[in-house]
Amino acid sequence: MLKSLARTVFGSRNDRYLKGLRPIVEAINAFEPQVKALDDEAIRARIVELRQEVSDGRTLDDILPEVFAIVREASVRSLGMRHYDVQLIGGVTLHQGKIAEMKTGEGKTLVATLPVVLNALSGKGVHLITVNDYLARRDAAWMGKLYAFLGLTVGVILHGLTDEERQQAYGADITYGTNNEFGFDYLRDNMKFYQEQLVQRPLNFAIVDEVDSILIDEARTPLIISGQAEDSSVLYARVNALIPMLHRETHFTVDEKARTVLLTDEGVMRMEDVLKVDNLFDAANITLQHHVLQALKAHHIFQRDVDYVVKDGEVIIVDEFTGRLMPGRRYSDGLHQALEAKELVKVESENQTLATITFQNYFRMYKKLSGMTGTADTEAVEFREIYGLEVISIPTNQPMVRKDFPDLVYKTQREKFEAIAADVKELHKLGQPVLVGTVSIEKSEMLSEMLKKTGVPHDVLNAKNHEKEAEIVALAGHAGKVTIATNMAGRGTDIVLGPGVVELGGLHILGTERHESRRIDNQLRGRSGRQGDPGSSRFYLALDDDLMRLFGSDRLKGLMDKLGMEDGEPIENRMVSRAIENAQKRVEAHNFDIRKQLLEYDNVMNQQREVIYSRRRELMATTEPDAFVMASIDEIVDEIFAPLEGAKAGADPELLAVAAAQIEDILDLKIELTSGDLTEKETVLESAKSRQRELSDTAGAHYKEVARYFLLDSLDRHWKEHLLSMDHLRDGIGLRGYGQKDPKQEYKREGFELFQQLIYSMRDAAIRSMSRVRIRAEVQEEEFQHKSDTANVQYSGPDADAEPAKKEPTRREAPKVGRNDPCPCGSGKKYKKCHGAK
Repeated sequence: MLKSLARTVFGSRNDRYLKGLRPIVEAINAFEPQVKALDDEAIRARIVELRQEVSDGRTLDDILPEVFAIVREASVRSLGMRHYDVQLIGGVTLHQGKIAEMKTGEGKTLVATLPVVLNALSGKGVHLITVNDYLARRDAAWMGKLYAFLGLTVGVILHGLTDEERQQAYGADITYGTNNEFGFDYLRDNMKFYQEQLVQRPLNFAIVDEVDSILIDEARTPLIISGQAEDSSVLYARVNALIPMLHRETHFTVDEKARTVLLTDEGVMRMEDVLKVDNLFDAANITLQHHVLQALKAHHIFQRDVDYVVKDGEVIIVDEFTGRLMPGRRYSDGLHQALEAKELVKVESENQTLATITFQNYFRMYKKLSGMTGTADTEAVEFREIYGLEVISIPTNQPMVRKDFPDLVYKTQREKFEAIAADVKELHKLGQPVLVGTVSIEKSEMLSEMLKKTGVPHDVLNAKNHEKEAEIVALAGHAGKVTIATNMAGRGTDIVLGPGVVELGGLHILGTERHESRRIDNQLRGRSGRQGDPGSSRFYLALDDDLMRLFGSDRLKGLMDKLGMEDGEPIENRMVSRAIENAQKRVEAHNFDIRKQLLEYDNVMNQQREVIYSRRRELMATTEPDAFVMASIDEIVDEIFAPLEGAKAGADPELLAVAAAQIEDILDLKIELTSGDLTEKETVLESAKSRQRELSDTAGAHYKEVARYFLLDSLDRHWKEHLLSMDHLRDGIGLRGYGQKDPKQEYKREGFELFQQLIYSMRDAAIRSMSRVRIRAEVQEEEFQHKSDTANVQYSGPDADAEPAKKEPTRREAPKVGRNDPCPCGSGKKYKKCHGAK
């Protein structure tokens, strides 16, 4: 009540913010006559001057009005488009590191040019992040004309570029690309060996287009670079063959809301019987248990042509939010292999994580972050809590006149789709264009078949024919056009009305089902009513829709029965629509909790990742890696002798024996300790360092590369093992709740202990190897150079064009040693007998 009264008197926070931008807009407009008087060369010369002024210490805020005025005039001359005042407001909002919520058709692509040019003058690079390669390429080419007019350089990060091409693109003033490409480049850079191989500059300023899709919808799926682990493909096929023996409710239960499967006691006994094991929950059988549960999920939760498609002998994930195929992404934890076994295609080997990061933690590394979308307000709390981003609703240039009709609710799917087909036929007769939004490929194809029977010509836009997306969307607003689309619905492209369509009522949006997120519904509606155009929308629902079935349609069904409603007769009631919206809010809150929990767990990993990657960059950049070796020897000797300090003459023989064993193990020195005093400590220290000096003399200029190799190799090897340990820790940490312990706190505590062990292990392993390596005088320089191989590495992320399933990772070749020399891995065996010789 008081909050409502205050808003009436003082205006909302959004209103006050917009009011505060008026003087800035007026200042931009005041520059317009002055800028118009300049010729093209004078405008470019002024941009050069402004860049220098920023370099000399002038702030971007100081020059904002003049730069925005220049960009507007440059847009008129190069693109034939002039920014509206509301677009200037959007540009200032983005520059200030906020999310600009702008309705469809309000020109977000053009708005972005304002803060992009302004921030590019800092010389630190600007990233404009889009949802797919098509939009990145299109926007870079389209807006590139404006940037080129101003003398600025533009790069595009696309799938399939070489490292040299990526370096060039990142080195440009402005860089376009997808979220997956930027994220994977960050991870790959932290697997490189030399500083000159890095492709990204420090992360400065990013504008995220369709920010809700990237930072909210895709935030549940981390980016993962993985390599092959132990092959268990045969076991997946074996377990898959047993699934028909298990019956729902008798042997297992399914929770569709949580998307989980649990074996009943009878199901456990049945599996123990057919698998010939005494106890399925015994630690020795944990792998079998895991395979059974994943196979059950594959068969009873994941649906073909809804969650995934089978194409060219591969199981390819379908993004639940966009309907797009994602060939570069695989379900983790063996689920993808279980689906491959179910669909009787080749079961690929499981993978081990080599590098991973969530989108939340990647984007929070930017010095300044902003975003734009047509639908962000429903997730304003999450943007603020996770990213510290405020959502500002930008007013439209023309009033919105689209009519949003109440939902029609039918008893069954059959009745609903029959009504949809009849209504589409009627609208087609009238000549009004119709865009039909479906939630899955399966539903889009089913409706297509129904419309074929009624004789209505139409186009289908789903993940199976997304190549024609731009062509289909371009014509979707023409008279008589009927377009069936999954949630992709041409997002990022405007549906322009054809001749005579305004008089027919504009584009009609027909939703065949409510999505669990209100934003996805709003995005579909937003395809109509652009820039003051007329339009309309309506959603058709059935009581057995997934959302209705899972989130309480019993009361509605009872109401329909009481009213004596006949088959095919719908309810049209705003109270019903509100009840559905409340169900969506509950699902959104649940999904927010999932993303928040993912972030809380990843924050532990993120702190560790920052330490390791920082150490890695330090080792890559240093010209004195040998200094790290000597410092590590100091630390190791200090730690070995620490238990002996303060001991009197004749120290405990057991402590002396332990210390001597450690000295031999790590430093490869056989020294008999009698007292463990300072003199003996100095002897050990000098002997270890003396060996390194001898090694340095033998290797000459190569010694630093040898040191760098072993330091980085040890770090990478142990970091990979640590990631696996953290994965295992997280998988089982939920069980701590049964012991009245907070799983998250336990994860933090044990994760920290594992990380401490990692730091010591990677240091000790590097010195262990450096103490045993022997270098032949005739070693060639290239033997110590970093090289890559073609090992199987997979990239997992939530975008269709992220990366191919296999790509060349960064690897290093071991320094050459004699066959009879100790193996550099530190095993103590001769090189010819150790795994290093393979």
